[in-house]
Amino acid sequence: MRFAVLQFGGSNCDKDALHVLRDVCGVDTDLIWYRDGLKRDYDGIVIPGGFSYGDYLRAGAIATRTPVMADVVRHADKGGLVLGICNGAQISAESSLVPGVFTINEYPKFICREVFLRVENADSPFTSAYSEGEVIRLPIAHKEGRYVASPDDIAALKAEKRVAFCFCDEDGEVTPESNPNGTTDNITGILGKGGNVLAMMPHPERASEDVLGSSDGKKIFDSMISYIESL
Repeated sequence: MRFAVLQFGGSNCDKDALHVLRDVCGVDTDLIWYRDGLKRDYDGIVIPGGFSYGDYLRAGAIATRTPVMADVVRHADKGGLVLGICNGAQISAESSLVPGVFTINEYPKFICREVFLRVENADSPFTSAYSEGEVIRLPIAHKEGRYVASPDDIAALKAEKRVAFCFCDEDGEVTPESNPNGTTDNITGILGKGGNVLAMMPHPERASEDVLGSSDGKKIFDSMISYIESL
């Protein structure tokens, strides 16, 4: 089993994700500079957070147009796992790996704090280590994290159980008050059409060890590993 973590100019959580996969989970993982492309097959790819290319044009717009993303799309089309975190979620949406967009917060201010999420689907390659309805605690750090999609796309996501996570309060109630950025229906983690792509704004790699205050995010990486081992 081998994972890849992509690295663009402006990525800033690439080495965090590398550390979790390689040192915490014990998985062979390569850090891939975007200009080098994917020179071998991988079981899972992580597109990390940060501010690729300074968020010029739109967050993720320039990274989406680099050749390595064509490699990532081919990997996803073959059923490979792709996890897009924060800027990686924006890049995933720009690449049409998931529907909709992540755009400027309802109140256009950078938000950096912990939030609670409710697991909406515990039957995916990214969430199988959780229980449906489980409340977890992860950090967010973004100014462009408000998920927006057409009413038809939102209806399809819900009907097909492709909403992975929603913002909630500590009791698991999905309320307007627990929605930090005005995202549609509190949605902050969505699965691609085949279920093998997860785009999410919160940062699981920053909450994968108890020393960080929460290890709730590690279950996402554990789920991916278990899924790959089951194939």
